[in-house]
Amino acid sequence: MPVIRLNNLTRVFQEGTKRHEVFRDLNLDVEAGEILVLLGRSGSGKSTLLNLISGIDLPDAGSIEIDSIDLTCLSEQKRTLFRREHIGFVFQFFNLIPTLSVFENLLLPLDLNNLRSNDTEERARRVLDDVGLSGREDSYPDTLSGGEQQRVAIARALVHEPKIVLADEPTGNLDKETGLDVLRVLDNQVRKAGRTMVMATHSREVIGMADRIITFADGRLVELSPEDAR
Repeated sequence: MPVIRLNNLTRVFQEGTKRHEVFRDLNLDVEAGEILVLLGRSGSGKSTLLNLISGIDLPDAGSIEIDSIDLTCLSEQKRTLFRREHIGFVFQFFNLIPTLSVFENLLLPLDLNNLRSNDTEERARRVLDDVGLSGREDSYPDTLSGGEQQRVAIARALVHEPKIVLADEPTGNLDKETGLDVLRVLDNQVRKAGRTMVMATHSREVIGMADRIITFADGRLVELSPEDAR
């Protein structure tokens, strides 16, 4: 069974008197260990789809199964607990807590999941070392560059060993060179841990790291070859 299965998803937003249909009867399977890139312009539905996969949002119709668990059948509280345990997020704007040190930011998912121990703290130090920031444990986010902050965000997304990583425009707030460096770190860390990742982006620099590339066309998903995506 795929680790992610989307069945006949429909999502509609009401904008004043207008009804905006983001997509209808959308179907998608994502296999364990796969890196899937959602490529498309702003407003095409990429972030909406990530919010549905994570259980932050619910579809107007259809089902979302993660490891055969239908998120649409769970209460909001249970979806929150499921997301906290099984999903890691990498956002465009880092979303680090400025009053916490790098290491404290990294420990937050462990604390939320009641996983804090000497062993998991040591795991957090190893993950920080893996993203090239060993020795910066006591630094605060405002003393780090944008690329360093995103490396911390990647480490935070992986430290609790989630089944799925969701990345929403992870290089959108970085210059091209720094963005490419961050992508290499993200690709290496996700593959090293055997995680499944769905990344939403409009940047074609990510094409080389994708196992599959999907784009939106008139509310439908269309699979692209690397040549077509370029």
